[in-house]
Amino acid sequence: MGEALSENHNGNGLAIVPDCKLDITSFVCPMTFVKTKLQLEDMDTGQTLGLRIRLGESYNNVTRSVRDEGHKIIGERPVEDHVVELFIEKGKD
Repeated sequence: MGEALSENHNGNGLAIVPDCKLDITSFVCPMTFVKTKLQLEDMDTGQTLGLRIRLGESYNNVTRSVRDEGHKIIGERPVEDHVVELFIEKGKD
């Protein structure tokens, strides 16, 4: 962690600075979504979560589930091999 986020931009070219960060790269499904959901529940509507996640099944399941729950993925950046940081804006409760 601790990397500068100045290279993270949304579609408008604005830097994304998450309100909270969560690293779920050491977890597998279904715990990846459980951890993500619990973190989002502790956040306020409109806040942004920076989520480090492995590509593959976890990525596919979490991105689908996050959208199904009414949240919005507003950006993504590669972190290392097979790991990205997703930027998720919390939707309304």
